[in-house]
Amino acid sequence: MSASRTKRRQKARRRADMSLLGGIRPPIAALSALLLALAALTAFHLGKVGNESVPEAVRTSQQYFAEDGAIAMRASLDESITDLSRTATLFNAGAPVSADTVLDKLGNVYQKWRGMAVVEVKSGRLEAQRGENVPLTALDHTKLAEANGLVPRMVRLENGETRLLTFAVLSWPGQPQKLLVASSSLRFPGVSLGKFRAIAVTDSTGQILSSDGLANDEQIQSDEVKEETERSRKQLKKYAKVAAKKTKAHPLTTKEPGGGGFRGVSGSLLGPSDDGERTVVGYAGLTGPEAGKGTAATALGLTVISLLNVTEDRTSLIDPFFGIVAAAVLLAIGLLAVSLLLGTVQKPLLQLFLESRRLSRGDLNRPVNRPKYGEAARIGTALERLRRQLQGEPAEAQKAHDPGRGRGRIGARALLATCGALLLLWSAPLVLLLNRAGESVGVPQTIVHDQRERTDTMADRVRRALNEGHADLTSVGSLIGPATTPAEMTGILERTLGQHQRYESLYVLQADGTVTAKAGAAPRRPQAKAPVDEPVVLHEAGNAPVIIEFAAAPGLKGASVVGELRIDFLNSLLKRPGLGEIRVIDEKQRVIGGNNGYLAFSQLPDESLRALAAGTNQKVGKGPRPSSVVLRGDGEDITIAAAVPMAGGGAAKPLAWTVVSWQPAKGLAIPEYNLQNRTVLAGLLGLTAAVACLGWLHIVVIRALRELAQRAEALADGDRRTVLYPRHHDEVGAVTRSLEVIRQQLQELRKREASATAGLSGQAATAGRN
Repeated sequence: MSASRTKRRQKARRRADMSLLGGIRPPIAALSALLLALAALTAFHLGKVGNESVPEAVRTSQQYFAEDGAIAMRASLDESITDLSRTATLFNAGAPVSADTVLDKLGNVYQKWRGMAVVEVKSGRLEAQRGENVPLTALDHTKLAEANGLVPRMVRLENGETRLLTFAVLSWPGQPQKLLVASSSLRFPGVSLGKFRAIAVTDSTGQILSSDGLANDEQIQSDEVKEETERSRKQLKKYAKVAAKKTKAHPLTTKEPGGGGFRGVSGSLLGPSDDGERTVVGYAGLTGPEAGKGTAATALGLTVISLLNVTEDRTSLIDPFFGIVAAAVLLAIGLLAVSLLLGTVQKPLLQLFLESRRLSRGDLNRPVNRPKYGEAARIGTALERLRRQLQGEPAEAQKAHDPGRGRGRIGARALLATCGALLLLWSAPLVLLLNRAGESVGVPQTIVHDQRERTDTMADRVRRALNEGHADLTSVGSLIGPATTPAEMTGILERTLGQHQRYESLYVLQADGTVTAKAGAAPRRPQAKAPVDEPVVLHEAGNAPVIIEFAAAPGLKGASVVGELRIDFLNSLLKRPGLGEIRVIDEKQRVIGGNNGYLAFSQLPDESLRALAAGTNQKVGKGPRPSSVVLRGDGEDITIAAAVPMAGGGAAKPLAWTVVSWQPAKGLAIPEYNLQNRTVLAGLLGLTAAVACLGWLHIVVIRALRELAQRAEALADGDRRTVLYPRHHDEVGAVTRSLEVIRQQLQELRKREASATAGLSGQAATAGRN
């Protein structure tokens, strides 16, 4: 008998242990684990904020500088290669001309090549040359006919400089083929460096091919400058090899999932501390404008590195004591909340589970050990009443006088809300009050200067794009003469439109304003003659800006080649990360283009930005100069803004446009904002853990417990018909099953009492007849 009882107890314990898979224990255990993890994360995560003397935003800015240089170099090299090939195609489509004529026309239109030459392919004889001597001795004429014979290649000169040789074939019927060769240096086109920054381009082995920003020997006027220059040169050589090795990796392995921006490999390096300064290096490999598609320039395997020596700022270091204190407070509050849940919710429920199981098995000798709070107290009172009813006490008598009624006024939901309030007491200040950056955030001057220099690079990029477009039109116009038919003109325009995606439409405009040939969309310029002294004009077609470029066609008296640029092409030049919002405005401060959504011909959104743009265009000395400022608005709004007039020569000079950029400082990785963001994150994680676990506990346990309390009281009041079904296989479900067994026992007890009463009545009636 004792052995069977022991087996039943063991089986009951196993069933009780199975409730660990559900019920009240998992939410409380999960809450405890999450609070411990959050406390550790708070102590270590907040303690590391600001431990670096060079903010992450400075390192990221140097990475953006290298990316800007890589984009500018790739675009310049591809443009140069395309221009040479396209010009040769245009020459091949016309009548044969001499080598001197080819080079003269190229020199009049483009000034991008350091040297040009025409060589007869078969004999290797030099027919004409312009500019510096082209290193033709590096060419193997026997391999020009191979598959990669005309691929651009780099050649190192005797003086150590590197030249990029670009090739195109001149071919006319009945004449020997000629090779058009152009030599260019690997210099950075229009990258504004500012002061104390060096930038270099390296090959795939890390050998520096060219550099800018370092003082030449004739510019060095003191030993201090000489020492600093030598140090920078050594650092460039050192980090050039590291950067070249890193850029050989696949882009997908170097970027975070979903990372956008630069499509190639880029990053930053931080050098050791040296006399209060640290070297920050950004690097970027040349990559194509479209993901997964290379160009002739990207096949060269070049890498751009940017180097800047930054003064360390030890005053910005943040004491990690806050993270330790916050973690300790969370542990104390979490311990109190978990203890409250264990003592007032879990322990009473487990106690009810044992008591209800004892009653369902017939152990009615001991009174029910009733909890003191909430629904558990109500259920315990109902169990005590049911115990007495199983002993024969009528339910009606209990209704008349029940000393146990009225207990448990504090419900489980109130206890749950108390735990939530405790956790909210820790999370809410972190989200709303503590470690706020405020208005006194110190924005590193390097970031402010970089905003200006990168905006200057962007303005030069736009100017060069407009000048390149005008040069292309000039090249087309030089090949159109009186003998060129409209059909031939259309063919030339269509080829040009296919090779350059910047144009929306191309057409030849006669002196009287009529269009002789066109390609692309219908012209949107007003029906009028071409302007004489304005190579680039801005036209307002409805609510859309139209940029129109004019280039004279010398062969046709008074005629011009006109190109209308796509506004999307202008906007695509402005899409660079790390600069925030970018707008191109005209002399009336009307918005012409931007990198994000904007309303054409509207004003800048802020008066401070308009004042900055107006002040930048004021002539100081020789002319307007780029400027950048930190705008501090109401509250915590801090904005870094820059405005750069689109200065420089070329066809775009009369436009008098300005490029304006601005971004909120809170989006940068500055220690004060990092601390604020991580503090808010810790608070949000605390709120999430509290809502998830307490909500889980309420849905799975508390609601079922409240319903069970009502069913138990109804059963104790005499409801014997309502069947009690458990919803979950947990502690509440186990109590429900025990109550169902008790309900069935009470029904059997009532049937036995009714049978006994009927038997006594029958005996009494028989005795009366006798």
